[in-house]
Amino acid sequence: MTQTVLLAEDDRAIRHALERALTLEGYEVTAVADGVEALAQAHRTQPDVLVLDVMMPGIDGLQVCRVLRAEGDRTPILMLTALVETADRIAGLDAGADDYVVKPFDVEEVFARLRALLRRTNGTSFEVPKEEKRIPTGQLSVAGLRMDVQARRAWRGERELELTRTEFDLLELLARNAGIVLDHATIYDRIWGYDFGPGSKNLAVYVGYLRRKLDEPGAPALIHTVRGVGYVLRED
Repeated sequence: MTQTVLLAEDDRAIRHALERALTLEGYEVTAVADGVEALAQAHRTQPDVLVLDVMMPGIDGLQVCRVLRAEGDRTPILMLTALVETADRIAGLDAGADDYVVKPFDVEEVFARLRALLRRTNGTSFEVPKEEKRIPTGQLSVAGLRMDVQARRAWRGERELELTRTEFDLLELLARNAGIVLDHATIYDRIWGYDFGPGSKNLAVYVGYLRRKLDEPGAPALIHTVRGVGYVLRED
């Protein structure tokens, strides 16, 4: 079945080029020029994934994302941004976006990120190793952290965490491997299905934002950086 993409980009050249590339890749694409059109189209037809430019006149990509999430729409969203500061990327994640690509981008990277988002939506984000299959799939409990995997809900102590799809997948991966240091390549492969290379800040941004939601004053940190290797979840 052909998967549908709603693309919102106000730059005509970028919009036409990306629309053509996505169509050649096999997607059915609806391309619009601003956030107002994007919201109207999203309400008319439910796309499989949205690609939103952050900086658009009127209603920008972040506002579109916030509106859809407030309405309970969980369609995966990939943001296109020319903003490279970590705070700007965090703003996109806070709005409810699942991933982002920084302009200028390689169209193959856009394809890879879309494939990863759609795999996660279809419940095939990563293969659980055989040794992990002994762990009950419904509930995870480690270091004061509790996760209901099927309901996609998580708590630290009595406090429920508000997590995006990618944040939940990342936390689940770390929790299932509590005490084990996972290297960057493994995490990229398991969560995104693609290693974006040593220069990518994508993982660091998601880990930083996840820490902000997990950490509590006076409580031990749960996610630790092993410099030059990767990350581990443990309660020190």
